[in-house]
Amino acid sequence: MNFEFSNDQKSLAEAARRYLDAKCSPGAVRHVMDTSAPYDPALWSGFAGLGFLGITVPEAYSGLGLGYLDLCVVAEQLGRVAAPLPFSSVILAIETLLAAGTAAQKRAWLPRLAQGQAIGTVALAERPGDLSPKSIHLSESGGRLNGMKLAVPDGQVADFAVVAGVSGAGNQGVSLFLVDLNGGGVSRTTATTIDPSRGHANIVFQNAPAELLGEAGGGWPVIEHILDCAAVITAFEQIGGADRALEMARDYAQTRMAFGRPIGAFQALKHMLADMYVAATLARSNAYYGAWALSTGASELPQAAAAAHITATRAFQLCARNNIQTHGGMGFTWASDCHLYYRRSALLALSLGGARYWENRLIAHMRQRQHSHVLIAGAEA
Repeated sequence: MNFEFSNDQKSLAEAARRYLDAKCSPGAVRHVMDTSAPYDPALWSGFAGLGFLGITVPEAYSGLGLGYLDLCVVAEQLGRVAAPLPFSSVILAIETLLAAGTAAQKRAWLPRLAQGQAIGTVALAERPGDLSPKSIHLSESGGRLNGMKLAVPDGQVADFAVVAGVSGAGNQGVSLFLVDLNGGGVSRTTATTIDPSRGHANIVFQNAPAELLGEAGGGWPVIEHILDCAAVITAFEQIGGADRALEMARDYAQTRMAFGRPIGAFQALKHMLADMYVAATLARSNAYYGAWALSTGASELPQAAAAAHITATRAFQLCARNNIQTHGGMGFTWASDCHLYYRRSALLALSLGGARYWENRLIAHMRQRQHSHVLIAGAEA
């Protein structure tokens, strides 16, 4: 694999970084937390004005018509500032509509999503634990949904949701349904999470009107593909956060004095910072592999996405945790910015199905790949 971002993509990343540095300080993130607001509307509006919400949306639907690599570099900048934005609207809702929506559904929602006039989400989980077709029980009958979804990302502010459910006895398999969350038959309660700057909600559907999205019974392959896409993009958000946490720890270790020396001169801190750097570098390598697979449509995408998500999750959690340790007692206080990244790292670790889903997915695809190699070798012999 020979992979590198283009100069245009690097320029896009710089533009996103300049805007976020100016508009999304740690104080802005704290304001969202302090006021229990689900996100920062002004920041969201500005992001939309720059076209960042519609990066992968075709120009025919008021988007920029760019690619996944462009979205990856912007996601990394969001991670650096722990941006309080409903990002699931971009990496889940938009991508699901692009993958499975009808022309009418795309016309109805994509322009509004790209311009920041609407927020979308995808509702999958119904219980804690591994995400699988067997875990989907929400039912559809006669164009009406009944059931509950837990911890829906940005669910309390979303205007619509793509909901996974089964029809009748469920013999057809999992289907996807588009639901107007501002319509009848929908009730939402805020779900308390470790990171209030990325809101979640539990949503109950009681005879809620819904329209089919994609083929009946064909929802699970779409879900897997969308989760693969989101995993790669989220991995870039995680390495952005990991890099920032590492920078914070490094800068503090260079300036905080103890026994007449910077604390970074002590071996214990050197090893801690080295471990953070190695983890972040490994995660970046896997994220680049995932970005290559995603942008080229390579068959390795499921395996690459799982590896990117697993290593980026571990790197972000390690860097966020060790950043607090490097800061000592101050790192545990509300006044320190360390907890902003610790919270975000913990939240993203639980997103997109959680660690078990991705570990199982990686193992399954590695076994499948090994089995294929054995069959090929046997045929050649």
